[in-house]
Amino acid sequence: MIKGLGASSGIAMGPAYVIPAWDWEFPDKMVDATELSFEFERLYDGVRSSKDELEHIKQEIREVLGQEQSYIFDAHLAILEDPVFMNEIQGIISRQYKAAEVAVKEVIDKFVDMFDVLDDDYMKERAMDIKDVGNRLLKHLLGTVEDTPPPADHAYVLVAKELTPSQLVHLDPTSILGIVTMMGGLTSHTSIMSRAMGIPFVLGLEGKLIRPIQNGDMVIVDGEEGVVYVNPDHETIELYESRKNNWLLHQERLQEIAHVPSMTEDRKSVRLAANIGSIKEIDQALKNGAIGVGLFRSEFLYMDRDSLPDENEQYDVYRQAAVKLEGKPLIIRTLDIGGDKKLDYLPMQVEDNPALGCRAIRISLERHELFKTQLRAILRASHFGQVKIMYPMISSLNELRQANELLAQAKQDLSRRGQPYNPNIEVGLTIEVPGAALIADVLAKEVNFFSIGTNDLIQFVLAVDRMNDSIAHLYDPYHPAVIRLLKLTIDAAKSAGIPVAVCGEFAGDIRALPLWLGLGIEELSMSMQLLLPIKHRLLTSNHAECERLLEEVLKCGTSEEIIGVLERSNSKSSAS
Repeated sequence: MIKGLGASSGIAMGPAYVIPAWDWEFPDKMVDATELSFEFERLYDGVRSSKDELEHIKQEIREVLGQEQSYIFDAHLAILEDPVFMNEIQGIISRQYKAAEVAVKEVIDKFVDMFDVLDDDYMKERAMDIKDVGNRLLKHLLGTVEDTPPPADHAYVLVAKELTPSQLVHLDPTSILGIVTMMGGLTSHTSIMSRAMGIPFVLGLEGKLIRPIQNGDMVIVDGEEGVVYVNPDHETIELYESRKNNWLLHQERLQEIAHVPSMTEDRKSVRLAANIGSIKEIDQALKNGAIGVGLFRSEFLYMDRDSLPDENEQYDVYRQAAVKLEGKPLIIRTLDIGGDKKLDYLPMQVEDNPALGCRAIRISLERHELFKTQLRAILRASHFGQVKIMYPMISSLNELRQANELLAQAKQDLSRRGQPYNPNIEVGLTIEVPGAALIADVLAKEVNFFSIGTNDLIQFVLAVDRMNDSIAHLYDPYHPAVIRLLKLTIDAAKSAGIPVAVCGEFAGDIRALPLWLGLGIEELSMSMQLLLPIKHRLLTSNHAECERLLEEVLKCGTSEEIIGVLERSNSKSSAS
């Protein structure tokens, strides 16, 4: 038995398939001055091919695992577009007269070594992303590298020194029983993907093996305990066969609660909705017990294409979603681009700080026709179900009123055409700007609901760009300032008599469930893979106890103290 870290729960048993480590070896090839332009062209061709591949992978991931998992490859695209990364490579080619692949290899090694020496797990994991992107680029510069193909006749436990998201996405997930890696971290992109795919994963075995795991070795992966057995004895195999059956039974029981009312043991109801970005995700969300869609990310209709979607195209997508939901809520967030989400065909001013620049509702209020086209499409779809509109990144009452004025104009357009829509469609906004949270009592008087977008709210409250790898470890959902601002917002919504939901990633953090119950949140909207685990914990939680716990949380001065309080609560809930 080898003790590692459990990155994805579950138990797997089967023969090992070992992916050999990528160890690039090629001569330190020099070029003369007349060949520099050719080397630059090779580099640019490799970058273009790498980007095309990543866009294709994003599309595949989006269709299989949903929009949230496809963000992983946005991070990889960002590396290829990073001027520091590319300038380093270009500098080595132009100043040292080295071939493109040599320059790429040197820059990869430099950045990986720089991050690896830092005593920070998050930064070490970002080094893995750079290595993944660099390896992809090197493959295009050197030609396809043939890896040992996986077994075609049986499923296997995947074993690697370190596993990149690109390697994982190119394998058939139905053939992967479990994953074991020598290196890696719990918040690495590969760990995130394995959890989304439901594949047991144990990492961190470096230096702990008596001998390397070889192809065909019998391997047991216990993602719950974070242990791996290599060529175990008969008794251990029998023990884990029993444990695996029990774990599968637990998963079946989770599915059994999919349509059980989501309420605490003392009868406090909390609606569990799904965050989606495509119609394809609705069926699985409903299967997992979602009461509807709490966040439809409409920007994905605008991405991966060459021009803006017209009104009819958008209407068709929204209508299909409303029909699929059969009267269940469908909250459509209006176009949320800018910042880390850009459209190649929609030129925008280059900004020093795009996270705080012209994005989301600010773009919509600048480009009236773009906004009204989307509003008309949503309004037309409202004739077919319980469709609601949600404005992103509102920061003032004036912005809200301007958006509502354009909505009124869109309604007039449809009335003149004689096209049906719900004239009383509900309108809400996302609280994700601290300024909006501080005037939540004012905003609440002019909307039907709030949804707290914790992703941006947290980064703005803490002045931490979550897309900036060097400081993203400071992005702390449990910071006392974040908790206090959440309470301020929720209290304002309660006073105004409007419902308030949470739709950011924080909503699906199982540790935070006692916090949401204590704060009185009525709806949580999250990735569809998290719905059942959250419901399972909810059913064994006690609302009154969580309200008492909130008083203790609000006295805490650090996030570590808050997490400690919440974990004690979760331990009691698990025991019950």
